[in-house]
Amino acid sequence: MADENTPIFQIQRVYLKESSLEQPNSPAILLEKEQPSVDIQLGVEANTVADGIYEVCVTATVQTKLQEKTVFLVELKQAGIFEIRHIADEQLSQIMGIACPQIVYPYLRANVADLIQRSGFPPVHLSEINFQAMYEQQRAQAALAATDTQGMVTQ
Repeated sequence: MADENTPIFQIQRVYLKESSLEQPNSPAILLEKEQPSVDIQLGVEANTVADGIYEVCVTATVQTKLQEKTVFLVELKQAGIFEIRHIADEQLSQIMGIACPQIVYPYLRANVADLIQRSGFPPVHLSEINFQAMYEQQRAQAALAATDTQGMVTQ
């Protein structure tokens, strides 16, 4: 039997939380021959569900346009529920900002490509993401913002 202070990290479930597809200019825009521009936005959010249980969501927004007209807009939110116990706060933040998104992201990538392809377009394959670099960049930005705020308050 494990010690009651033994660190625990377990995946409870990975699931598709939200999915939407819009083709506001169909069918006319489907007859266009030129290549559309593609804009991809990604995000990560984490929430406490219960004591030691967390939900981590990775979101993707993929929008393709011809000039100013939208060809399609896909928004997906892929989530995972994780049990994380007996871990220091700093490590918990890293696990939810790096390890959990790395587990959830491949499901998001597959669902984005599948949804786009099933809607009649060539699939858009999201590239690999370095969640550690993303996490460290967000931490640096937050520290800089805190420094700027403190500087403004003291003036």
